[in-house]
Amino acid sequence: MKLYYAPGACSLSPHIVACEAGIDLELCKVDLREKKTEDGADFLEINPKGFVPALRIDDGEVLTEGPAIVQFLADLKPDSGLAPPAGSRERYRLQEWLNFIAAELHKSFVPLFWGGTETEKDHARNKIRERFDYVEERLQHDYLLGDDFTVADAYLFTIANWLDRQDMDTSSWPRLQEFQERVRQRPGARKALREEGLLGD
Repeated sequence: MKLYYAPGACSLSPHIVACEAGIDLELCKVDLREKKTEDGADFLEINPKGFVPALRIDDGEVLTEGPAIVQFLADLKPDSGLAPPAGSRERYRLQEWLNFIAAELHKSFVPLFWGGTETEKDHARNKIRERFDYVEERLQHDYLLGDDFTVADAYLFTIANWLDRQDMDTSSWPRLQEFQERVRQRPGARKALREEGLLGD
């Protein structure tokens, strides 16, 4: 399988999940502004939406949207524990978090990365702070669903990394800071970060 990614973008989430699950992926870097892959292909022919991640499955089909991809990868390796069994109440809790991260955290960064006006950026920062206040309140355990790492944690870690890129102060979220460091030290996360050139060692 081939993962189309951009370093540090939301595609880091399925990259971490694959590393945690022990799934080997071929990586192909994408220039998101030019919509070109590192081997010169037109990325819009691979994913007409123009965004990463995109996962080319072994049969040639392309799966898009991070929350779908991470669950697909987790279900390939059910013994990894990266997602609760399909149909269980815990699986719906996982999907609840994936949807919240996608809609309320991930999308809130769009004006900051893609040329919003100063007013739009200020509004986005305020919304981001409010949403991370909620995350801070809910982080009562090591991970979002309790003591076990899941695909939702990979997604939250990826998006929360963007706070530093935007010079947003995280000191009022000590649980989030601890969470970020906890995930960063996981072997799968470190492998993915290293492969994307985001880890100095």
